[in-house]
Amino acid sequence: MTDDQPPTGVLMFIAHRATEQRVMSRMAEVGAGDITLAQARLLQRLAPEPMRLTDLAEQTGVTKQTAGGLVDQLEAAGYLRRVPDPSDGRARLVTLSDRAVALCALAAREVEVVESEWREYLGASRFDDMRAALISLREITDPYR
Repeated sequence: MTDDQPPTGVLMFIAHRATEQRVMSRMAEVGAGDITLAQARLLQRLAPEPMRLTDLAEQTGVTKQTAGGLVDQLEAAGYLRRVPDPSDGRARLVTLSDRAVALCALAAREVEVVESEWREYLGASRFDDMRAALISLREITDPYR
């Protein structure tokens, strides 16, 4: 870059990584330090309704085998459950346990704290402009929106 700053994508990643670190630290404070970053990234892709492992793997950007291993670990730790797929008697769906729902709510609250700090640092107008631009970018960057 001409201004000696990293490209925009790297700058967005730095902010995302800082947020992830804050959330992971907060989860560890409440006794959920057993969750790895890879597991947390998988958890945050789960919709409130149960979903297929193949869909979860695709949205997380990992192989089905990797997602399956992470799901096995999270299920053993009590964060996920497998439930029957009502549309296919042979298949199972993955869903959050009550423990994971509570943990996701805690993570969401920590993200709100981070965003509040960013809003204070940048000022409301600049923060709102940044957020509006990123929301617009989802139209061309997020196939799962």
